[in-house]
Amino acid sequence: MPIITLTTDFGLKDSFVGTMKGVILSICPTAQLVDLTHEIPPQNILAGGLALWRAFPYFPAGTVHIAVVDPGVGTSRRPLAVRLGGQYLVGPDNGLFTSLYEEAEGRGWSIEIVHLTNKSYFLPEISRTFHGRDIFSPVAAHLANGVPLTEFGPPVPDPVRLSLPKPERLPYGWRAQVIGVDHFGNLTTNLPAAVLFAPKQTIVRLGRFEIRGVSATYGEHAPGELIALIDSENRLEIALVNGNAAQFTGAHIGDEVEVFDSPEG
Repeated sequence: MPIITLTTDFGLKDSFVGTMKGVILSICPTAQLVDLTHEIPPQNILAGGLALWRAFPYFPAGTVHIAVVDPGVGTSRRPLAVRLGGQYLVGPDNGLFTSLYEEAEGRGWSIEIVHLTNKSYFLPEISRTFHGRDIFSPVAAHLANGVPLTEFGPPVPDPVRLSLPKPERLPYGWRAQVIGVDHFGNLTTNLPAAVLFAPKQTIVRLGRFEIRGVSATYGEHAPGELIALIDSENRLEIALVNGNAAQFTGAHIGDEVEVFDSPEG
């Protein structure tokens, strides 16, 4: 049974997601559909790519992932289908897959990217505003049915990539950035746990807030305490125990986080 996942910024108030599923099931009735999330902040390509990057490693070979965070829909931006290792991606060429391109290159996975130009695999009528329904869903369904990637269009040697924020090494530690805010208000940073010199002695600063030490769990601290810990992707996270760190600190994606290797002085 083929697996097709969906990641969008559509929300669930409207019928957009359900319509995409109807298109998929009309072409590939045996598809098992998985909603990764439809709550990506509107037009936030970085957040959409991060959500997909987090989930991708946990799906089996042959899975097809549709991702639609597409502020450029209807413009000259290319629609793509991508093979990374044994899985597939379908979505706009706007940098949404940047994190996964980098992951694939770092791990030595094979990469194949095509420009979706073969309209025989699209719906008969293509709107200017809903390529999730008219292009990406039918292409994903045909991929799940076994149509070879090369049938959908020519190779793409130059996919669009975002300039992803990277942590910067400093004499005293690191300058990192907030790159995600989850449902609980936890703040994901781009600093890998592996670079921390002495977690128990590390100081983390976010604006006027300072956290001493990196904790192992939320439960080590009292409700309402602002803490730093390592998240499930082994990155530094800032959280408010039983609360919302984003609201408490006023932090947003892109905000700077300073990390000191050991207490000052």
